[in-house]
Amino acid sequence: MAQMNMAQAINNALRIILKNDKKVLVFGEDVGRAGGVFLITEGLMDEFGKDRVFDTPISEAGIVGMAIGLAMGGYKPICEIQFSGFSYLAFNQIISHLSRWQFRSHGKFRMNVIIRMPNGGGVKTPELHSESIESYLLATPGIKILYPSNPYDAKGLLISAVEDGNPIIFLEHIKLYRYEKMEVPEDYYKVPIGKAKIIKEGSDLTIISYGWGVILAREYAKISNYDVEIIDLRTISPLDENLIFESVKKTGRVVIISETHKTMSIASEISSRISENIIEFLYAPILKVCSIDIPYPPSILEEDYLPNLEKLKIACDYIMKF
Repeated sequence: MAQMNMAQAINNALRIILKNDKKVLVFGEDVGRAGGVFLITEGLMDEFGKDRVFDTPISEAGIVGMAIGLAMGGYKPICEIQFSGFSYLAFNQIISHLSRWQFRSHGKFRMNVIIRMPNGGGVKTPELHSESIESYLLATPGIKILYPSNPYDAKGLLISAVEDGNPIIFLEHIKLYRYEKMEVPEDYYKVPIGKAKIIKEGSDLTIISYGWGVILAREYAKISNYDVEIIDLRTISPLDENLIFESVKKTGRVVIISETHKTMSIASEISSRISENIIEFLYAPILKVCSIDIPYPPSILEEDYLPNLEKLKIACDYIMKF
């Protein structure tokens, strides 16, 4: 075991994956020599060579298109989009091809592709450097979306992803890279895809989130007078409905935190599934603490735009009145 932050845990996972499987290739803008804009791939090109860890031109569509072609040739590409907002230029490749080729070819071509993306805001970056794209991609069948909230899960989920055999979007919140350290095994281990986790048990209300939203939920639980249960989704698609439903049946009250927009979002989808399946267990309306339904604003406004503790407290106080 070693103390690692999320950046170190992902780097460690990539190192193990590259050692274990010669078919794995890691590439993206500045991923090779510079080690990535957040130093996630630092040292990997020196250790594994520029044939397996390498830089690409500044072309997000080209990066994903190359990953698709390599997967068709039997490789297991792990590509990085430098910031998730840049992936809009690659949506045609992701939606029209990456998500479809396994179905299109009746399974002949496996899309064993992982696209890593720094995601989320709160760090006062320029436009398109703070996007939260998960809700856009959630509407695309044929891909899985992983979003860890801590170093241990980040490493274990990434190792599971490369063995999953399906196209996977691996989102990493920028604020989490160096937010905290925890004990992480230095060797190989997996965290199951599609399985959420209750990180705090409670009986009054359920807070459901992922990524940085889990940190908000944890901070709120420390100051709240309510007995809060917190679910860390870890995987956004597919959702762990069973765990969500069991928690909601127990508490009867739900708040969903998501840094993406509120309308037609991951929070909307979770709310819909709860309402469709177990509405009779609810004591109160389901509330969503999300970003405002506008394009990501200039950094001077982002504190008002994003979910925060004050908004979460207001939501929890409201549903506890029922």
